[in-house]
Amino acid sequence: MKLSDNKATLSFSDGKPSVDLPIYQGTMGPDVMDIRKLYGQTGMFTYDPGFLSTASCQSAITYIDGDKGELLYRGYAIQDLATQCDFLDTAHLLFYGDLPTVEQKADFDRRVLRHSMVNEQMQFFLRGFRRDAHPMAVLTGLVGAMSAFYHENTDIHNAEHRDRAAIQLIAKMPTLVAMAYKYGKGEPYMYPQNNLSYAGNFLRMMFGTPCEEYQVNPVIEKALDRIFILHADHEQNASTSTVRLCGSSGTNPFAAIAAGVACLWGPAHGGANEACLNMLEDIQKMGGVAKVGEFMEKVKDKSNPVRLMGFGHRVYKNYDPRAKLMQETCNEVLAELGLENDPLFALAKKLEQIALEDDYFVQRNLYPNVDFYSGIVQRAIGIPVNLFTGIFALARTVGWIAQLNEMIADPEYKIGRPRQLFTGHAPRSIKPIQDR
Repeated sequence: MKLSDNKATLSFSDGKPSVDLPIYQGTMGPDVMDIRKLYGQTGMFTYDPGFLSTASCQSAITYIDGDKGELLYRGYAIQDLATQCDFLDTAHLLFYGDLPTVEQKADFDRRVLRHSMVNEQMQFFLRGFRRDAHPMAVLTGLVGAMSAFYHENTDIHNAEHRDRAAIQLIAKMPTLVAMAYKYGKGEPYMYPQNNLSYAGNFLRMMFGTPCEEYQVNPVIEKALDRIFILHADHEQNASTSTVRLCGSSGTNPFAAIAAGVACLWGPAHGGANEACLNMLEDIQKMGGVAKVGEFMEKVKDKSNPVRLMGFGHRVYKNYDPRAKLMQETCNEVLAELGLENDPLFALAKKLEQIALEDDYFVQRNLYPNVDFYSGIVQRAIGIPVNLFTGIFALARTVGWIAQLNEMIADPEYKIGRPRQLFTGHAPRSIKPIQDR
C-alpha cells in the first residue's frame, strides 16, 4: 500500500484537539484511513458491527468491484480463469502469485495429485459419527482431525512448512469430502487414483464403487472444475476472516481451516445454495411452475416471511460475474444428462425468467447469483443437497490457505483482538443472598 499525500482530520465538537489520520492507497478500490493510533491519541475506538467499513488487512490476492460486477484473482478476471485455466492452475495462482509455466504446472499438479490419500486411521475416526450426521459436521471434525496426523513438523513461520501444509490440505480435501459422503451412504470408500484430474478423481471417489470401473464424464468433470474455480476465493468474507483470525494466534493450518469450514456451514454464507435448492423443492410441492408467479408475489410482500434464495448478493450490486459462467455450465450439464425437461429445473428456469424481467427484482439488483446455478448443477450431477456446502469448502480451502499464508508472511500481522462498546452494568456490589 502507498501512503497518500492527503490526510483525514478528525475534529471534536467538545473542544478536544483534532487528530490527523494517515490515508493509504491500494492498487484499486477505496482508500483507507489508518486508525491504528486512534485509541492512543483519543482514548476512543471506532464502532463498526460486521466490519462493513473496516479493512482488517492488506491483501494482494482477490479484488471485487461490486458496482461493476468484477472479480479478479491476482489481477486476472474470473471469466478468463474459468474458461482458459483449470482449478490447479488457479490454486497455483492464488498460492504463488502467478499462473504456472509448463514445468511449474507439471510439478504442482504432481505434488497435489500424489498427496490425495489420507491416513488409514481417519476411517476409524469416521465411525464415531452417526450415519445420518450432516456432512458439514463430519467434515469439520475430519479437517480438524488432520492436525492430529500431519502437523508434527509444521512451523507456521517457516515458508517451506506452510507450503507443505497447503499442498496436503488441498490434496486431501476431496478425499475427506468423498469419505463423508460414502460414510453417510454406507458404501465403501474409494481410494484416489493419481492418473485422474483433480475434479475427475473427486467424481470417482464420490460415485465410483469397487464393483465396476468408473468412467469420468468430461462434461461433468469440466463443470465441477469450474465450480471449484468460481468458489476458490472471495476476498475477506466471513469464513476467510475466520481463518485469518484463528490463524493469527499461531495455530496450525489444519485447525485454522477447520474453523473456516465451521463458519462456512452457516446458511447465510456457504449454506446459501443448499437453501436455494430447498426453496425450489418447496415450490415444487406447492404445485411447481404453475405456482412460481404466486410465490414471487409473496416475496414482494414485505409482511410475508417468504424469502427468495439464490438471488442478489451482499457485495455485487450488478450481476454476479460467477453467475454468468455458472449459467453456461448449468445449461451444458443439463443438456449432457438429458435433464432440460426435469420438473425442478424447469421450475428454476421460470424463477430465473421472472427475476430477470420483473421490475421489482431488476431495480433491486436481485439477479441470480452463483449459488442459484451451482446448486442446480450439483443436484444434476448427483451430489445431495446437504453436501453442497462441503463442495464449497473443498474449493474455498485454496483461498483460505492463500489468505492465511499471506497474513503470516505480513510483518505487520498481529493476533486479532477486536474491541467493543460495553453496554452492561457499571461496577456494583454483591448483596447478601437474602437481600437480592
